[in-house]
Amino acid sequence: MGNIRPTYIKRIAVELIKRYPEEFTDDFEHNKKKVQELTDVTTATLRNRIAGYLTTFRKHYEA
Repeated sequence: MGNIRPTYIKRIAVELIKRYPEEFTDDFEHNKKKVQELTDVTTATLRNRIAGYLTTFRKHYEA
């Protein structure tokens, strides 16, 4: 079974990849720091969920 993520997490992640295509990698810790720098997300849970989707997106869809 896969993860079902809310649309707002996917929308934010895809927008970040469009704006900053070279900033994100397939490393979760790196993506977590970049999400913190580039957005105004206030909660760690939301930041981690966005970074996790970015990591999955880079691993699977842009390989």
